Amino acid sequence: MRPDILNPLFAEVTALKGIGAALAKPLERLGLARVVDVAFHLPTGFIDRIPRSELMASDVGRTIAIELTAVSYRFGSSPRSPARVQAEDGHGNHVSLVFFGGNSGWAKKLLPLNEKRWVSGKLDQYGQELQIVHPEVAVPEEADGGGREAIYPCSEGITSKRIAAMAAQAIERAPELPEWIEPSLKDRHQWPAWKEALARIHADPADAKARERLAYDEVFANQLALMLVRGEARAKRGRPLTGDGRLRDRLQLPYTPTGAQSRTIREIEGDMAQSQPMLRLLQGDVGAGKTLVATMALLIAAEAGAQGAMLAPTEILARQHYENLSRLLAGLDVRVAILTGRDKGKAREATLMGLAAGEIDILVGTHAIFQQGVTYRDLGLVVVDEQHRFGVAERLMLQAKAQVPPHLLVMTATPIPRTLQLASHGEMDVSRLDEMPPGRQPIQTTVIAEDKLDAVIAGLGRHLEAGKQAYWVCPLVEESEKTDLAAAEHRAATLTAKFGAKVGLVHGRMKGPEKDAVMARFASGELGVLVATTVIEVGVDVPNATLIVIEAADRFGLAQLHQLRGRVGRGGGQSHCILLRGDKLSETSRARLALMRDTTDGFLIAERDLELRGAGEILGTRQSGEQTFRLATPESLATLIAAANADARLLEDQDRSLHSPRGEAARVALYLFERDAAVSLLRAG
Repeated sequence: MRPDILNPLFAEVTALKGIGAALAKPLERLGLARVVDVAFHLPTGFIDRIPRSELMASDVGRTIAIELTAVSYRFGSSPRSPARVQAEDGHGNHVSLVFFGGNSGWAKKLLPLNEKRWVSGKLDQYGQELQIVHPEVAVPEEADGGGREAIYPCSEGITSKRIAAMAAQAIERAPELPEWIEPSLKDRHQWPAWKEALARIHADPADAKARERLAYDEVFANQLALMLVRGEARAKRGRPLTGDGRLRDRLQLPYTPTGAQSRTIREIEGDMAQSQPMLRLLQGDVGAGKTLVATMALLIAAEAGAQGAMLAPTEILARQHYENLSRLLAGLDVRVAILTGRDKGKAREATLMGLAAGEIDILVGTHAIFQQGVTYRDLGLVVVDEQHRFGVAERLMLQAKAQVPPHLLVMTATPIPRTLQLASHGEMDVSRLDEMPPGRQPIQTTVIAEDKLDAVIAGLGRHLEAGKQAYWVCPLVEESEKTDLAAAEHRAATLTAKFGAKVGLVHGRMKGPEKDAVMARFASGELGVLVATTVIEVGVDVPNATLIVIEAADRFGLAQLHQLRGRVGRGGGQSHCILLRGDKLSETSRARLALMRDTTDGFLIAERDLELRGAGEILGTRQSGEQTFRLATPESLATLIAAANADARLLEDQDRSLHSPRGEAARVALYLFERDAAVSLLRAG
């Protein structure tokens, strides 16, 4: 249960004064559902309003705050003409206050003739006269007299000023909390107390110490949660799984494993032989051979008489893993089955009965494999592929499926920079596949301007005539499924007019069987070109596809471009990636595309991706769904993570149950930053 002290912060946002139905939509768009969301909605900048008693030409270009009196109105005859209010300061100097939109009645109400008003805005010069466009106006007794004003991220229907007023209420509701930071660390950094830091950052967004303190708190809570998960896993006794090699020795491999694969398989074999459950993250670049490593781990479990489960994030990827495993393990005494949300009726019943009876050795599927009603006879190993959402809560749910905690192997084809690895997978041991299997040629990447589209389509024609296949990925349009789909449908129509029935289309709004049917036609070679939205980002494996065209590539992040490029280069021969770019490139987009052209090293790309991205995009959160850091930016994460990790480790070593005064304070921090799934482990442990 969340501590009562935090209840004022976790109240609905409607608990704040002045929040009615009209603000519900804009607040929802900003993700501000509770008081704590408002408190953590930090300002991104500020305006310094210089208090003045007299208008001066030397202030042109500056934002000033000054007391003025309206002396006359100038309204144009057209409704579109700007409304102008002539005003003067206490020294008789004149300024024109300009309101576009032509609402003369509103201007008169705001600035009645011969009455003093406090006016603030940017002072400009228009011809010979001074003017302020769309000034802010207040009666003198309500004016703040200038100074620094915080600027907040906004949404249509709500202003920065309104958010500032909400934030002030949220801070007022915030309790004084016990200190969870180790005292010497807090003193060394000269950080304020938690509530003081919150108040200071909303008052002055440039307050570096307050911002750093809040970022540290969030990173510390995250690290402590991961430590507790790791400690709980180490404290619990699992089941040693030692294979005898009878299945692996008979496996006919398509190539000799790389040194990195052999090393990783040994690490996993060593982990699984322990009574402590394995918690291992397997990082492998696109095409580095993670599937083979996972297969070997699943065979070790089967040799030891236990069941293995493989969790994939999408239906396409689950079915592909199932087909690959079935093909690779054909002839071995291993029974492989698949279970997804689409499996219904008798087929599903048969799978569930086989699983409960122990007749299925390896189950592949989506999240359906951990739903209620799915019972394993003896689950010993779980492999999670490409699943960033698989966090603490899911791990607890998974453990309930086994008699003792199963061994866990999490795989990702998006190499994670070391900083983020510690932030998101700090409780895991890590293996890296940093070699490519023999015969894999680096993919040649070319950046081409969009005005050369006709030449690209002509090149695609030559590619198809040579008997090869290609992907054509359509742009990501403002995160909207509808517009993504429209772009894909338009491109598919253009290419169909040129190449006829050789063109297929897949997108996220298609039903599973429909999508699978198109994928199957492409995999069989019946289709030459697959036009797709980013639904093909993971899990499509067609060795004959040796060309990928990515339209509007400057709109994609580096990690996503690297994933998409990895759809080709899966067979023999040279593969090509064409990145079509727009005319107006930002410096960041230019740097991204240059890096993609110059390297295929996913680990290098991941490090550069972190440097190039802004705050809030950690780990490609918008793609992966991973719980984001709200207060810690990538830059602050990189500087604070080591200290937070060491501090959390120290606390966990000294007081694993968190019953000391500092431990109790740390519990509050876990709830405050919503890493409280870890608190249930304290009770369980």
